[in-house]
Amino acid sequence: MTQTTQLSCACGQVHLEVEKAPIVSTECHCKSCRAAGARLQALPSAPLFLESNGGTRFVLYRKNRVRFIEGTGLLKEFRLAPGAKSRRVVATCCNTPVFLEFQNGHWLSLYGCLWPEGTLPPLDLRTMTSDLPDDTVLSGDIPHGKRQTLLFFGKLLGAWFAMGFRSPKIAFINGEIRA
Repeated sequence: MTQTTQLSCACGQVHLEVEKAPIVSTECHCKSCRAAGARLQALPSAPLFLESNGGTRFVLYRKNRVRFIEGTGLLKEFRLAPGAKSRRVVATCCNTPVFLEFQNGHWLSLYGCLWPEGTLPPLDLRTMTSDLPDDTVLSGDIPHGKRQTLLFFGKLLGAWFAMGFRSPKIAFINGEIRA
C-alpha cells in the first residue's frame, strides 16, 4: 500500500496529494524566499506561512510523486523579476502559496502551510542562513548551513537518480499574479 497525503489550499478549492516520503523538509532563509514570502503573505486573505524567524517552510517532493486533483485553473505564478529561473505558484482563490519550482528542476518545494495542523513533516534542516540579518538567532536543534548543505544536494541528487534523471514539466499554470 502506497502512503499518500492529501493537501489543500486554505479555502479547500485546490487539492493535491503527495505520495510516499518527501525528499527533505526544510526551512529556507535566502533573500529571495524572504522577499517573496513577505510579498505573498501580504496578499488579501493569504495565510500566514512565514516562520517567526523569517524562514519559509518547504517540503520537497519529486514531481512524479505530486498529483493535482482539483483546482488547477486557480493556480497562477509569481516571479520576483521577469525572467527569473524560479517561480512560486499561488492558489488565487485564497492566495495560498502552493509550490516553488526551479526551472528544469525535478522536484517541487511545497509550502508547509498546505499540511493540516499537526501533520507537517518534521524539519530536517535549514538552508541559506548566511542571508539572515546578523542579529537572528536560530535554535541549534536543527542542522543549518550558510548555503545549501551537502546533505541537501545529496538528497536532491538521489531523488533525481531515482527518477531516471528526468525533469517533468508543470505546464498547466496559466497566468500570473502581481504581489
